Amino acid sequence: MNIIHVRSQDELEACFDIRKEVFVAEQQVPEEEELDEFDASPDACRHFLMLQGEEAVAAARWRYYDEKTAKLQRVAVRKPYRGLGLGRELILHMERDAKEQGCEASVLDGQCQAEPFYRKLGYVVISEEPFYDAGILHVRMKKKL
Repeated sequence: MNIIHVRSQDELEACFDIRKEVFVAEQQVPEEEELDEFDASPDACRHFLMLQGEEAVAAARWRYYDEKTAKLQRVAVRKPYRGLGLGRELILHMERDAKEQGCEASVLDGQCQAEPFYRKLGYVVISEEPFYDAGILHVRMKKKL
């Protein structure tokens, strides 16, 4: 598997295809909620694409939450590739990248069903209670980088 920092519109479109498959088709998130201003271009935030050969299998992005904190978002792995550790690999890659960019911590809004996954990666819940985002219960989590 190879993780690339998205630099072209075609690579960004491959990210969108994965996210639409996972979030819009599988989880019924409205497309207008899935895509936002941070998807305007490859430079709108730091997008990443995981490839197996030429096939795009996972995508994610991070943006600055504040000047020293990265917010990890839109982590999506295509169904046939789940359970292989690719999500973990993608998160660790983004954390390294964020640290290289000067971030000291990362936050994310994880779906409640994914909370154990993020806990294994060192994240702790910082929200008072679960909240809805796109109709799905989430918790805000944080990790020192």
